[in-house]
Amino acid sequence: MAAEVAEAEAADGRCRLRRFSCELGLLSRPDGSAAFLQGDTSVLAGLYGPAEAKISKELPDRAALDVLLRPKVGLPGVLERSREQLLQQTCEAVVLGVLHPRTAISLVLQVLSDAGSLLSCCLNAACMALLDAGLPLSALFCGVTCALQPDGAILLDPTARQEQEARAVLTFAIASADRKVLMVTTKGSCSVQEMQQCLAAAQRAADTIFQFYRDSVRRRYSKC
Repeated sequence: MAAEVAEAEAADGRCRLRRFSCELGLLSRPDGSAAFLQGDTSVLAGLYGPAEAKISKELPDRAALDVLLRPKVGLPGVLERSREQLLQQTCEAVVLGVLHPRTAISLVLQVLSDAGSLLSCCLNAACMALLDAGLPLSALFCGVTCALQPDGAILLDPTARQEQEARAVLTFAIASADRKVLMVTTKGSCSVQEMQQCLAAAQRAADTIFQFYRDSVRRRYSKC
């Protein structure tokens, strides 16, 4: 099936995201794939499985999920391993692995360019790849990054430069069901009140991203 490209841009007084786009079914070998672009940050995701698992990794009651994050250049380092754990934690929270016991699911993410908000772009690419593969999910999820400026202002979907200038950078993984927080990671210092403000802004942005998901999938399958 030919890949379809969807694009969106969100901006209002309280929520401002860079332009983002998604292409589903870009790769032929994986069972599901997605290329996700946020501003100048882009990630390609491929989903393999459920497939036969190695005996050493086989789980009797659910599918074993592995996540591999490949940097744009060089070999994966400590930062990539840390992000792999966050991505795996998020995916395991929504994938209904109990429906596929004793199998293996592999999610491979390749960073194509990093211009800020990379982890949230990885989360969005991962969710779209899961959707494209048709895996059973309890909910969708999206990633939103917030940069807390020295004056207390909140920037959504910051660029790399904005992240460097920020007092704190927070990334949330938010589920479509009740906007529940599946994962949060922070860099820098912020108060509890500031974190709550960032979360509220991220949850508002999530509404826009989930609508974009729906539009992307609808556009792909409307021409079947």
